[in-house]
Amino acid sequence: MDFKNTPNIDQQGLIERANRFKSRSIKKEAKLSGLKLALSMIDLTTLEGKDTKEKVKQLCMKAVHPDLELNVPSVAAVCVYPSLVSTAKKALKGSGVKVASVATAFPSGQSDQKLKVEETKYAVNEGADEIDMVISRGKFLEGEYNYVFDEIAMIKEACGKARLKVILETGELGTPDQIRKASDIALYAGGDFIKTSTGKISQAATMPISLLMLEAIRDFYYKTGEMRAMKPAGGISDAKTALHYLVMLNETLGDQWMSNQWFRFGASRLANDLLMQLKKQQSGFYQSADYFSKD
Repeated sequence: MDFKNTPNIDQQGLIERANRFKSRSIKKEAKLSGLKLALSMIDLTTLEGKDTKEKVKQLCMKAVHPDLELNVPSVAAVCVYPSLVSTAKKALKGSGVKVASVATAFPSGQSDQKLKVEETKYAVNEGADEIDMVISRGKFLEGEYNYVFDEIAMIKEACGKARLKVILETGELGTPDQIRKASDIALYAGGDFIKTSTGKISQAATMPISLLMLEAIRDFYYKTGEMRAMKPAGGISDAKTALHYLVMLNETLGDQWMSNQWFRFGASRLANDLLMQLKKQQSGFYQSADYFSKD
């Protein structure tokens, strides 16, 4: 497939369009619904070398019951390394919360394709409902677009029934034109989600880049009639920003995308700020962040 002639992106225009979403006024009732919706869209994540089974179990408890006093939904998923998928699967049994696993030599993507496929199949066999893969940025930056396309398609096949999130690591791709090209490759190769970042480099999700990716999903939908999902990850830590993202999602893609089937936040820190805002809506005053668990 030829990806050399993807749309050119007006970077300044992109920034201006994204900034407009921050100026929308949100009424109190809509804000409350938006806070709960944002909470339901979070993928709680732990991807550290020091992760243990107990830490994952605690994270799963928080995922199912983010706050025992508030009437709030569970989050969308818990994301862990493949070796801890079975632990999360057992802890989340019957809850409706999905188990996501990173794969394909996360976060670098620097590994042999056969090993990437084997790791993906291992995670799925352990019980993963979703796979978060990383694209081969080195190959992409060398212009090996068909290699990247074929690799995504290969991992999608290895996923079986599991949904595939394709992480572009936008901070390493350079220009908006390159990010749009990578988005199109991921969508046409079969990715169920396109995701901004691994969270392992300082440049994470931004509203302009997320808007660019939402517009790629919109154009893909217009051409194919198939819905695809989006996941901004990293750098979204407060409720106000999350609400801006939901406004952008609604105005770019429409009401049918306003659920955790089609949009996620890869932002574990965001959960606590959403809970603080929901507490304020209920009681009229803020609680200290110390009242909420960090994991």
